Amino acid sequence: MAFSASDLPAIYSLLANSMSQDETIRKPAEAALSQSESRPGFCSCLMEVITAKDLASQVDVRLMASVYFKNSINRYWRNRRDSSGISSEEKVHLRQKLLSHLREEKYQIAQMLAVLISKIARFDYPREWAELFSFLAQQLQSADVLTSHRIFMILFRTLKELSTKRLTADQRNFAEISSHLFEYCWHLWQSDVQTILHGFSTITQSYNSNAVEQHHDDLHLTCERWLLCLKIICQLVISGFQSDAKCVQEVRPVKEVSPVLLNAVQSFLPYYTSFQNGHPKFWDFIKRACTKLMKVLVAIQQRHPYSFGDKCVLQPVLNFCLNKITDPEPDILSFEQFLIKCMVMVKSVLECKEYKPSLTGRVMEENGVTLEQMKKNLSNAVAGVLTSLLPNERIILLCNVLIRRYFVLTASDLEEWYENPEAFHHEQDMVQWTEKLRPCAEALYIVLFENHSQLLAPIVVSVLQEAMNGCPTSVTEITPGLLLKEAAYGAAAYVYYELSNYLSFKDWFNGALSLELSNDHPIMRIIHRKVALILGQWVSEIKNDTKRAVYCALIRLLQDKDLSVRLAACRSLCLHVEDANFSEQDFSDLLPVCWGSCFNLVKEVQEFDSKVQVLNLISVLLGHVNEVIPYANNLMQFFQMVWEESSGESLLQIQLLIALRNFVVALGYQSPSCYSMLLPILQKGIDINSPDEINLLEDSMLLWEATLSHAPAMVPQLLAYFPCLVEILERNFDQLQVAVNITEAYIILGGREFLSMHASSVAKLLDLIVGNVNDRGLLATFPVIDILIQCFPMDVPPLISSTLQKLLVICLSGGDDGDPSKTAVKASSAAILARILVMNTNYLAQLTAEPSLSSLLQQTGANIEENILLCLVDVWLDKVDNVSSPQKKIFGLALSIILTLRLPQVLDKLDQILSVCTSVILGGTDDLTEEESSGDNMSSSRSHGEGSLPSKELRRRQIKFSDPINQLSLENSVRDNLQTCAALHGDPSFNSAIGRMHPSAFAQLKQALKMP
Repeated sequence: MAFSASDLPAIYSLLANSMSQDETIRKPAEAALSQSESRPGFCSCLMEVITAKDLASQVDVRLMASVYFKNSINRYWRNRRDSSGISSEEKVHLRQKLLSHLREEKYQIAQMLAVLISKIARFDYPREWAELFSFLAQQLQSADVLTSHRIFMILFRTLKELSTKRLTADQRNFAEISSHLFEYCWHLWQSDVQTILHGFSTITQSYNSNAVEQHHDDLHLTCERWLLCLKIICQLVISGFQSDAKCVQEVRPVKEVSPVLLNAVQSFLPYYTSFQNGHPKFWDFIKRACTKLMKVLVAIQQRHPYSFGDKCVLQPVLNFCLNKITDPEPDILSFEQFLIKCMVMVKSVLECKEYKPSLTGRVMEENGVTLEQMKKNLSNAVAGVLTSLLPNERIILLCNVLIRRYFVLTASDLEEWYENPEAFHHEQDMVQWTEKLRPCAEALYIVLFENHSQLLAPIVVSVLQEAMNGCPTSVTEITPGLLLKEAAYGAAAYVYYELSNYLSFKDWFNGALSLELSNDHPIMRIIHRKVALILGQWVSEIKNDTKRAVYCALIRLLQDKDLSVRLAACRSLCLHVEDANFSEQDFSDLLPVCWGSCFNLVKEVQEFDSKVQVLNLISVLLGHVNEVIPYANNLMQFFQMVWEESSGESLLQIQLLIALRNFVVALGYQSPSCYSMLLPILQKGIDINSPDEINLLEDSMLLWEATLSHAPAMVPQLLAYFPCLVEILERNFDQLQVAVNITEAYIILGGREFLSMHASSVAKLLDLIVGNVNDRGLLATFPVIDILIQCFPMDVPPLISSTLQKLLVICLSGGDDGDPSKTAVKASSAAILARILVMNTNYLAQLTAEPSLSSLLQQTGANIEENILLCLVDVWLDKVDNVSSPQKKIFGLALSIILTLRLPQVLDKLDQILSVCTSVILGGTDDLTEEESSGDNMSSSRSHGEGSLPSKELRRRQIKFSDPINQLSLENSVRDNLQTCAALHGDPSFNSAIGRMHPSAFAQLKQALKMP
């Protein structure tokens, strides 16, 4: 039943109640609104609430109405099969109503209305709402400042939404919008710049004038409109034109817009100081405006690098940025966000691949000029501009300024470090480089160094020498020399890959870095943290004769009093342990102290990131050192503690599960010693009803696999977990490969006890997989079915009859169209059925006679006119060259058994059957070299040797070795069954069939069977 105007009070009441703090009121209201979403007229009622004049002051209710409206657009605007959606008539009404309410005074409501229009435009423009932009443009002509601001808000949101549509037609539509809107927006933006600058000039000249103050609100609204207009221009230039990096065509607005944007920055910047104390509202605007202008310039450069590379654009912009970085006005130094954007611009230009020599192929244009040549010409032109802008002297100056000014810790940095070392570490270590000035300067420095390493390497080394000479290792107070040394150490750490040619790490470590650690004064944490960073960054340059000393230094730093130093050491130690040249021999006696330091560090840190970092080190250590068993009890207590304290922190629990997996692998056959701690954690991780299931399942299954792979024997708790695997796969096949590995491990480890307890679950699991996964999934699963039949040839086939019928359908329905994966699937299915024929002959005959199989084959369109076993013979004959050597023997044995059938068609195929059997006998088999593991081998990461208690891998090999197929003689089977065949069909018919064999084939048969 549709809503009408009479339902408005009820809808309003529900919206108001949905915000109640009282759950007994809120929950029923939310449920009622949720049920109403799909009813016709619901959005119209919401629209009336949003636009009602008598509700203008009820911002919260109106906002809630707009949220429900937005959700309804996402769910019901586009017609869906399970819902009638919103009718075309109601859509027309809603679009008209939205456009009739442009002058919304409440900013939050206006913002939501803009979002609503943009969401609808994504679905309806241009087909159902072609007049949207022309209507908005028309309204702009006569709009006051407030209305125009709201229209620009709508335009910005809508353009942003449409710009994300990637289809060619949608991009063509956007380009058309750009061509219509650009000129108007650009002229209005330029006009507003002049209005704003004039207003700012008036304010600064008439600071105390009441007459000026009353115009401030209008001016501020103009400022906000100008910002929106700037964002729109950015959208039009960025998304309205194809990137010139692809089309190599000049984007005209880039050359028109960019110099004017730069001029606006230069005009606004002086007011940063003027408004800092007296006009907070306009000071905030100046900060946002200058930052946004630079951000737009960066975006244009990255989207249209060739057009931006023109001398009239790149030269003034880059020159301005370089000057602001190297020689800023004193007040601008505090304007960090602006300086960051200047650095981002310089970095973007320096690393722009379009400004470097082109490595593309020769793509010819119609006029004969290659795209490669066009790009090369443009790149050369830009290179000339950059060379003139960045002579060696300026590059060296920029490098020096970055190190000596921007790398140096400030008083506020030191205060922050003193108050919270842990938070300081993460802010310096993990913050996005575009968010803070120092990380941004570091990122620019690295790119600058990469581009000019030969020029700058000696400079950096000289700064480093100067800093070390100017600050002795015995320093006991914070001095400019100490702070410069810290900055220089950072500079040397970030570019180790080039500096190693100019600086001997061994000499540096022995002559300075190791001596720094001998000074335990509290202020030395400033240097100790950077030493820890250097030891991690330079890991690839540390030779064997220095490794031991470096390991000792890192362990010492891991015990430092300052948390920031210890966390830095933790990360660097991780890099060393993961290094390909890690020396366990030099590290082994440090392990006790290392474990203890890690355990203590986890107890002391408070932040989530810190715990993850320490847990990662423990996990890495477990994966790379052999001597784990002596510390197993302490590690178990530690893991138990972390698990209990990490409730609700799934990312930390994931890291713990990874560490536990490495722990189990490291313990190997002694892993049951940790089951009291491990199994309850594992059980929770594989429970699909657990609240954290979506986050923990993948790593929990890998832990489950590792636990089974390294278990010396099955235990009741592990045996009881198997049904969880069926529940997991019933949900989806995301973890299929690991699930297959786990199933194989249960078969190998649990044996008959496992099968007797979980026979129905095994059947359900295989039936769930086969027929519902792709070829890759089937190929992963087939080895498990094969080993199951091999271990239990009499019990399993009847148990998994449904799965086997599906394999028969795969073999007998259609061809494989030359697709290698389909060929492999058909061949592997045929090999499993051949094994059943050899090991349980009567059952396969019974299975092929099942009426349900005939029905299944008919459903799949397979046209089977002869005996199903004879059809299988054709598959075995056809696919014998697509299987492994042991499987060829199985095919041969199966074909030899076919010779004993009392069917005249057997004689028709006799020469083919004997030809295949002959080639298999003469070709020989290499049973034990075929390692057909169903998945990745957990034991491959750490071998415990075959002399220890059996692991999954060792047991799997033993099962392969004891395969009854290995004990059967194909030669004897063919010889005996040929005699049976002759007796069944009579000598005349048999001899006639043998006579049809090619003489050379018959000679080979006699050789294979050792017949005279």
